[in-house]
Amino acid sequence: MPVKIKFVLSIVVVLVAAIAFYMQHALGHGRIQYLVAFLGCLMVFAMWLFPEVKREETAGGVRREQQSSR
Repeated sequence: MPVKIKFVLSIVVVLVAAIAFYMQHALGHGRIQYLVAFLGCLMVFAMWLFPEVKREETAGGVRREQQSSR
């Protein structure tokens, strides 16, 4: 995923987590507001830490094995 898209997605996740944190605080849910903040940070951290899965192109969904020369 390109860095620009990751950055925008990170901003969106942080904003949604901040709004949810505020809403939980307004409702009086003390523990859940911190859980929301933790999960928001965890999602952003995991998106930047773990790389995207890249698969090799295959013909018809069948992976071709390379033949070794003997």
